[in-house]
Amino acid sequence: MHTPATIKTSWPDTIFAHFRRVGIRQVGYVPDAGHSRLIRLCQDDANIADVVLTSEEEGVGLVAGAALGGQRAALLMQSSGVGNCINMFSLLRNCGFPCVVLVTMRGEFGEFNQWQVPMGAITADVLRLAGFLVYSVESADDIDDIVGAGCDMAFDGNLQVAILLSQRLIGRKQWVR
Repeated sequence: MHTPATIKTSWPDTIFAHFRRVGIRQVGYVPDAGHSRLIRLCQDDANIADVVLTSEEEGVGLVAGAALGGQRAALLMQSSGVGNCINMFSLLRNCGFPCVVLVTMRGEFGEFNQWQVPMGAITADVLRLAGFLVYSVESADDIDDIVGAGCDMAFDGNLQVAILLSQRLIGRKQWVR
């Protein structure tokens, strides 16, 4: 039986287990506190190349290159990074490259930074318009089912899947004064 504190800290481990299960070999990311545990798990795995990106749109090239080289890749980004990728997302759809993007959401319930709200409010719509299937996770209880199905859909069907990790799941960021 998991306590709420255990569940909250274990969801990155569940995502990582799905990465291993479907054979993801490359993970691209711009450093993000919401993804910090998942990033560390990827860094510690000798079978996964963790790639620090200077900008999120570079990750689309990483996914395309991995697919062309016979490997699977995933992208980790914050909702504000989705806006940086709009032009590049057409490459994934037009070429039929499978892609899983895990997006830590900002600009949602309890956001302290008003600059995060505009992109956070339209992230799901932007991803859908770019051709992604979009699924949202509000609770750690849903991680296993949604991430597992999303990975399977992407890699079994050559689809683009985005999984939005809500601020309620990752925890509200607090303004440090």
